[in-house]
Amino acid sequence: TWAFITAMMRQICKQILTIVFVLAVAGIGPVRADPIVTKIVTDPLTGVAIDGFDPVSYFTEAKPQRGSPDYEYYWRGVPWYFVSAANRDVFKRAPEVYAPQHGGYCEMSLARGYLSDGKPQIYAVEKMKLYLFYSAANREAFLIATGEAIEQASANWETLAKGLTGAQPAVPLLSDANH
Repeated sequence: TWAFITAMMRQICKQILTIVFVLAVAGIGPVRADPIVTKIVTDPLTGVAIDGFDPVSYFTEAKPQRGSPDYEYYWRGVPWYFVSAANRDVFKRAPEVYAPQHGGYCEMSLARGYLSDGKPQIYAVEKMKLYLFYSAANREAFLIATGEAIEQASANWETLAKGLTGAQPAVPLLSDANH
């Protein structure tokens, strides 16, 4: 039986080498994978924006509410969940108003020149804009120097967003440059 196994292994090795040779001759090289980091922060398991929290609820409720797949809306290539059809419809009319700034990345991390996912439970609403943060300490630092943080984050976002995938344009979601 060892002779049979050895013969089979040789045959498999020959087939593998033949496939590699054919691919090399055909010019088919390694395939480039797309980056897995997107322009909008999503749940890594579900792909839902801001971990399924309803972005409108940040502006209408005492604390953000988890949305439901029953009230889903795709914006910029990503599903967003809402607590009601009314919230979904409000978002549809003006998503830039309710979506977190800079795709939901931590505003202070951006201000410091790097990306880290914002957590939907750690947030601030300033001048009718939603900002998410990686940690409570980042949120506190933001609240101490809000204007400077927003300005620096916006400047850094244009460069950092270039390496991200998704349908979101590489410009900040901020509509008012004067904060």
